[in-house]
Amino acid sequence: MRKLKNSELNRISPKEYKEADKSPVIVVLDNIRSLNNIGSVFRTSDAFMVEKIYLCGITAIPPHKDINKTALGSTDSVEWEHVTSTTELVNQLKKEGVKVISIEQCEGSSKLNEYTFEKDEKYAFIFGNEIKGVNQEVINQSDDVIEIPQLGTKHSLNISVSVGVVLWNSVFK
Repeated sequence: MRKLKNSELNRISPKEYKEADKSPVIVVLDNIRSLNNIGSVFRTSDAFMVEKIYLCGITAIPPHKDINKTALGSTDSVEWEHVTSTTELVNQLKKEGVKVISIEQCEGSSKLNEYTFEKDEKYAFIFGNEIKGVNQEVINQSDDVIEIPQLGTKHSLNISVSVGVVLWNSVFK
């Protein structure tokens, strides 16, 4: 095997990305504090052709040097919007027929590895604050809650890692 050069990866331009068919997936960031995490979510969302990212509440918005450091230009390709209220956004998305799923550890949550994603469904995945997680009011509004099963002692993942795990499972399974 030979490692591919960047020129051999057939990457599309930001313009081509904007015009391309997207995965029926929306990412919602509920009050994320870390600018590096926000940038990483943009980069991961670009990799999985996410339709849109909503940056809610205190979540910082581009352009910012710490977001750009990890986003590596993906803030120019992935569509995004800042909204003040995550709960109002959830109501709007549900009215549009989007299935809203919080990613959180909850009583009665579904395990990600056992969850069946329907190909004809559009999903909005809500990822919460690094300390407090997804707001309980948002969880109450969600159509479902998915938990990422874990085996170690910490039982939590960095939000940018959680986004990657959930997007891979929803787009490729």
